[in-house]
Amino acid sequence: MDENKRTVIVVGAGVIGVAIAFELQRRGRQVTLVDKGEPGEGASFGNMASIALDFAASSGPSTWRKIPGWLLDPEGPVWLRPSYAPKMLPWFLRFVAAGRPSRLREIEDAGMSLSRHALGDFRTMLDAIGAPDLMTAEGCLAIYETESEFVGDRSQLELMRRYGFEHKVLSGAEIRDCEPALSPKIAKAVLLPDNKSIRDPHQLVLKLLDTAKALGATFTSGAVRTVERQANGGMVVLLDGGRRLEANDVVLAAGVRTRFIASALGEPIPLETERGYHTQIMKPGIAMRYSIIWPHRAFMVTPTAGGIRVGGNVELAGLDAPPDFRRPRILVRHAQRALPGLQVEDAKDWMGHRPALPDTIPIISPSSRISGVWYATGHGHLGLTFSATTARLMADMMSGVTPDVDMNPFRINRY
Repeated sequence: MDENKRTVIVVGAGVIGVAIAFELQRRGRQVTLVDKGEPGEGASFGNMASIALDFAASSGPSTWRKIPGWLLDPEGPVWLRPSYAPKMLPWFLRFVAAGRPSRLREIEDAGMSLSRHALGDFRTMLDAIGAPDLMTAEGCLAIYETESEFVGDRSQLELMRRYGFEHKVLSGAEIRDCEPALSPKIAKAVLLPDNKSIRDPHQLVLKLLDTAKALGATFTSGAVRTVERQANGGMVVLLDGGRRLEANDVVLAAGVRTRFIASALGEPIPLETERGYHTQIMKPGIAMRYSIIWPHRAFMVTPTAGGIRVGGNVELAGLDAPPDFRRPRILVRHAQRALPGLQVEDAKDWMGHRPALPDTIPIISPSSRISGVWYATGHGHLGLTFSATTARLMADMMSGVTPDVDMNPFRINRY
């Protein structure tokens, strides 16, 4: 180890943390990555493997109108456990505030400023780790069973037009020409050619980590209790069991659990878990060329990890409630409606915790209180999508390079 290198501890070994660790290590920092679990075993293990450039703010009048119906529908895309509702109220009030028309446009501008760079940054990252083939050449199809579903999603199409993202509206035989496995009942589809997929998101994390290690980074297992600034200006990370790790800088990228460390540091953030489910089917009985997303039912189907993955939706129930594995089975039934030939053999259900902020956009920011502490969290459904861009922007800020994105919308003290 080069003792003269500036040292960094990255807390959190999901795709965001590992991408940051890799980028900092290759820029000459000495990085230690810390996680209480195995790398890539959290939300990054079970994401939908999608590079989703069509950013959409979660709040807004169109969403507000749908929420009562969603909550009353036992098979709807949002599920709130009644016992958790009181704890969600402060977050939900901020969520509603983020949907004001003036704020909504700011959020869209910020999200799209990351989306513009996401695909190029991802390709650069894959090239740097010698794994360009981890990304597919094909894009994604957004599907609509009825004309009214399609019309109901027009605001998202208008958003893509406004920001110049390529897409093509398909109907009839054009849809089946693209994806023969789709039901003839699907009336419309939108081809998103740049919304690529990752062939195995868990393997991506492991490849990033292996490459970072080859450059000199290290990984250590442990649960982080807090972070403190020392009299000499350095940082110390305190782990359960009394272990101490010292460094010049600390990056907090521990997903939803970042909120506990941030609170201990005196800068609480409204970070909640949007619990997501998937079913990984290893013998699906069909082949798929594209990933598909059904906006009206808020789920996705992706060929990834050697099979087909069905997942999505949101469950609001906190970190500690046990999984409700009825949820992924509902998603599979919806998927079979779109893909009539889909079989469910050699399948496994999974649940994970997406770190969600009420205004949809992540925190990518230095601490507002403690020099040497940095945050990268709250990416919601777009952690994989924004991982390479977040790593590049974080490394720029930590290196004194002016980022090519306005970072003000992503500051930690915006609430």
